[in-house]
Amino acid sequence: MRLLIGIIGIIALSPTVSQLSYSQEAVTVQDYQRAEKFLGRFTAPLVRHGAVNPNWIGDGRMWYRNVTAEGTEFILVDPAAQTRTLAFDHQRLANALSSADKSFEAFDLPFSKFSFGEDEQTITFSALGREYTCSLNDYVCTWKEKKESELPESGSTPSGRNRSFVVSPNGKLAAFIRDHNLWTVDLESDQETQLTFDGIKDYGYATNNAGWTKGPGPVVLWSPDSKRIATFQHDSRGVGEMYMLSTKSGHQALSRWKYPLPGDEHIFRISRVVIHLDGPRVVRLNMGPDPHRSTTIDHIAGRGGKFLDVRWSKDSSSLAFASSSRDHKTATLRVADPETGEVRDVMQESSETYFESGQPSGSGYSNWFYLPESKEVIWFSERDNWGHLYLYDVMTGKIKNRITQGDWAVQKVRYVDRENRKIYFVAGGREPGDPYLERFYRVDMDGSNLRLLTPESAHHEISMSPDHKYFVDSYSTPVSPPITVVRDIDGTVVVKLESADISELVSSGWQPPIPIKTKARDGQTDIYGLMYRPTHFDPAKKYPVLNPLYPGPQSGSVGSRRFSASRSDKQAVAELGFIVIEVDAMGTPGRSKSFHDAYYGNMGDNGLPDQVAAIKQLGAKYDWMDLDRVGIYGGSGGGFASTAGILRYPDFYKVAVSGSGNHDNASYEDDWGEKWQGLLTRNEDGSSNYDGQANHLLVDNLKGKLLLGHGSLDSNVPINNTMLVVQALIKANKDFDLLVFPDAGHGLGEYWVRRRWDYFVRHLIGVEPPKEFKFSNNQR
Repeated sequence: MRLLIGIIGIIALSPTVSQLSYSQEAVTVQDYQRAEKFLGRFTAPLVRHGAVNPNWIGDGRMWYRNVTAEGTEFILVDPAAQTRTLAFDHQRLANALSSADKSFEAFDLPFSKFSFGEDEQTITFSALGREYTCSLNDYVCTWKEKKESELPESGSTPSGRNRSFVVSPNGKLAAFIRDHNLWTVDLESDQETQLTFDGIKDYGYATNNAGWTKGPGPVVLWSPDSKRIATFQHDSRGVGEMYMLSTKSGHQALSRWKYPLPGDEHIFRISRVVIHLDGPRVVRLNMGPDPHRSTTIDHIAGRGGKFLDVRWSKDSSSLAFASSSRDHKTATLRVADPETGEVRDVMQESSETYFESGQPSGSGYSNWFYLPESKEVIWFSERDNWGHLYLYDVMTGKIKNRITQGDWAVQKVRYVDRENRKIYFVAGGREPGDPYLERFYRVDMDGSNLRLLTPESAHHEISMSPDHKYFVDSYSTPVSPPITVVRDIDGTVVVKLESADISELVSSGWQPPIPIKTKARDGQTDIYGLMYRPTHFDPAKKYPVLNPLYPGPQSGSVGSRRFSASRSDKQAVAELGFIVIEVDAMGTPGRSKSFHDAYYGNMGDNGLPDQVAAIKQLGAKYDWMDLDRVGIYGGSGGGFASTAGILRYPDFYKVAVSGSGNHDNASYEDDWGEKWQGLLTRNEDGSSNYDGQANHLLVDNLKGKLLLGHGSLDSNVPINNTMLVVQALIKANKDFDLLVFPDAGHGLGEYWVRRRWDYFVRHLIGVEPPKEFKFSNNQR
C-alpha cells in the first residue's frame, strides 16, 4: 500500500508499479510542455476572424468584436445596405482614452462590449472601473465612477444588493425574491413593491432549487405587457436534505439544502400562480400542484430565471403551459385564464419511456408554440421515432396537420412567422453525412414548401435579427474553421463577414481531429465520433488507447460539431503518446427516439457496448492501436460511466480515471434518475430496479487500475456517490486510488487533469511521469 501526498488530500490504495507488460518509453517534462500547448488557452488565441457573436441593434443592424492579427476591432454590419465597416474610429477613441498614466492602442481598447446612444452619435462602455460615454462626432469622452449597486443583466447578482433580478419586457421593473416572497423594484426610482405575503421557508415563491442546482434569483415569466408574472409557490416541505462540510481549522461550516432523491415520498412540487401587479393580487390556477418537472431539462428554470414550458399570449390575456408527470412519461398541454385561474386541458401525449419536447441539454428550450390568435398550437413529438412538428387545434385538442416528417430530427424551432404561417427551425440528419451537423430550414405550417436555407455541408450556428429579416450564419466542422455570413430570410448571402484564419494555429503544430464512423453494438447502426493522434505519430509504433466519454443521456461525448481549436484536453493528452477516441454512443440525443432510448431503464449501460465496439473496429483497421492497453475516463456522468467501464468490461479497459461521478443514481437527484431509469421500486428482499446501474455493487469485478476523484463540496453530485464505491472497494479488499478535493465543487481543476495524465502515463505507457509537473498558469 502507498499513500499519495499532495496539495489536495489523497487516499491511495494501489501498487506503485503497474503489472502490465509492454515496452517502456520515456515521457518527459518536454512532452508535458508540448501537450500543454494544445490546451484551449493556448490554441484559441491563434484563431483569427473566428467567433462572431452578433449584437443586434433594433433596426436590423448589428455589431461584433473581431479578433485579427493586429488585435481586436469592432465591426458594424448593415444587412439592408450590404455593408461591413468599422463601428467607429478606433484610433481616435484610443487617443481619447489615453492619458499620461495609461496609453491605448487602436486595436487594444480596454473594453469588449459597448452600446450605442439613442441617436447613435455616442457609445457607452465600461472600462477601468468607470462608465464612459464617448461622442462619435468629436471623440470627446466623459465618464463617471461605476456604481457597484447598478443593476446588471437578468439573472446575475449585483454587488451590494444581495439579490438577483429578472427584468420586465418594458425594462422598467425587475422581479426578485426577499424572505421567500416575490418583490419588484422600479429601475428608475428604486422603489420596491412586495407582491406576495404568504411565502414561508420551504414554501416560497419563484424559488430556484432543483436540488442539483440552485440560485438566489426568481423563476418567473413576465407577460408581454409587463403587468403580470407567471410563477409558482415552490413546495419543498417534507423533502429530504443534503449536507456538506467545509474543510477548515476549528469548527466546520455545514451546508444543508433540500435535495430529493429517486423514490422519495416527497419531491419538489409547484403550485402555479399569476401575480397581477395592480393591487398587487395573486391568482392561483385552479389545479393541484405539479411535480417539479419540465419537458426538456431536469429543472423548471432556464437561462436568466425563465420559467420553462410556459407561454403567454401576445396580448397577455391567456397563459399556456405543459405539465409533466413525475416519471416524465406524460405531458399535458393546458391553457389558463390569468384573471380567474380557470384551467382547461387541451391535449395530452404519453410515451413508454419519457416525453421530450426538445433537446434535453442547454437552456431547456422546448419546441411547442402557443398561437391563440389562430387558436392553434405547434407541438413537437417523437411519436413516429423522429422529432417532428405537428399543428393542433387549441380548442378541440385535435391534430390539424403534420408539419414535418421523415427519418431526420427537428432540433430547435427558432422563429414562428405567424402572419405568413412559416416556421424556421434547426434540424439534423436530413442531408447526407454526419447527422449531428445542424442546418437551418423553413417550412409552411401546412407542411408544404420545406426549404433548406443553409446548403453548405457543415454545422450551422444561427443568430436571427430581431425583425427576423436576416440571420448570421457561422458554419464549420470539427476539421474546418468557421465561415460567417449574413443571409436574408430566404437564405441568400447578403454580407460576407469572416473566414477564420488558422494559419498561425497550424504553424504551431496543431492538427485537426479525425472524424470516424463505425457500427454500434447491433452491427447495423452508424455511430460517429472523433479520433486524436499525437502530432509526432509514427504508424510503425503501437499506441495505447484512451476513451474519454460522456454517456448522457442528455448529451454525448463529442458535443457540438462546430470547429474548436481544442476540444477539452483530448489532443493534449494524445501528445503524451496515446490514441484518443470519442464516440456518441446509442443512448444519447440528437437522432431518433429509439437511438436515444437505447438504455432507458438500464443506466449502467452508459453506451459502453458501443464504445467498446467502436474501439475494436478501429483497432482491427489500424494496427498501431494497442487494444491490450485501453484506458477510459470522464467526469460527472463520464465519471459514472468510466468506473462502470472498468467494472463491466474488466478485460477490455485496463485503467480508468473517474471524476465527480454519480455512481449510484438512487443517490443522485430525483429528476435525473426517474426520467432515465424510471421510478424507483422496491422488491420484497429490499433490492430495487436501480441496483443494476449502481457501480458500488460491481466492485468485485475490478482487475485494473482505478483512480477516483471528487470535490467535498460538490452540490451537483454529492461526494457520497464516490464514497459508496470507496466503501465497497475497501470491503472487497480491492486496490484503488482516491483523490479528495477539499472544498471543491463539481469541477476539479488542472491538478486533476495533471494527475489523470500521470495515471495513464504510469499505468498504460508504463513509465514514471515527470514529477509534479506544473501547468504554466496553475496557481496552486
